[in-house]
Amino acid sequence: MVGTLERIVFVGRDIELRIVSLIVRARESANDVVFFDTGSNDETVELANEVGCEVLHFNQAVTPQSLCRHLLDLEASHGMTLFVTVRDEWKLSELPLSVNRAGEAWDIHFSFFGELDSDQPVDKETLGACTINHLIVSEAGAKAMSGLGQEATSRDVSPALHARFVKAEHPIRLPERQSLATASRFAQLFYWMLESKHPLLLFGIPGVVLFVLGYRLSGDLAFMFTELNSTSIGVTLATIAMTLVGLFAMMVAIILYIMGKQVARVQHQYNWPRSQ
Repeated sequence: MVGTLERIVFVGRDIELRIVSLIVRARESANDVVFFDTGSNDETVELANEVGCEVLHFNQAVTPQSLCRHLLDLEASHGMTLFVTVRDEWKLSELPLSVNRAGEAWDIHFSFFGELDSDQPVDKETLGACTINHLIVSEAGAKAMSGLGQEATSRDVSPALHARFVKAEHPIRLPERQSLATASRFAQLFYWMLESKHPLLLFGIPGVVLFVLGYRLSGDLAFMFTELNSTSIGVTLATIAMTLVGLFAMMVAIILYIMGKQVARVQHQYNWPRSQ
């Protein structure tokens, strides 16, 4: 009998840049998606609510036992439940592998990371001390896991259940090269201005350059030309135009920046939907 994946539960915090894509992708494989928030300080919870995902605040240690206890408090499901802990190393491309495991009708399928440099057998690993990769449980499996103590191992699980415990390998961490966006705070600001097409960058910087060049050139015009002719008049007009264009560009940058702030404040005040 092939199991039916009824619910996917993501467990994590401070993943505002990933939460929407995770929920949208998970809805392709399960009827219900829930997010267990372990204490986010950014807009993760707000974004999850905006896309209609149920959010529960999870203030306990993330163990398979505590997750199953919270699962039993939710509305009962008649299929399989997949727990996924969203860590920095976890990639969205790993989700289909876990979903396929859920289709194998396990009562419990627990993939976890043990301690680094530990050769301890799987059946001797303390379940409450493991780092969860994914946890797949049926209703019977959730009830069995919720009743285990914190020091329980896989040996304490009833042999009547169709259970499997797999120790995953820690991903190899290669040294990362520092990119321009993370080199310094100034580089991060510059990269953000490029991506967002910020008016202070598009108009402000060119305006400052033109204004400074025009101002510096205008001070030398009195000593540069000794007679009035077409060349001197042309250079003078070009210098004046450069100065005025620079001044106008700076004014436009400031006005657009202020208008953008006001629009954002109005949108926040009236709770306008965010543009995706």
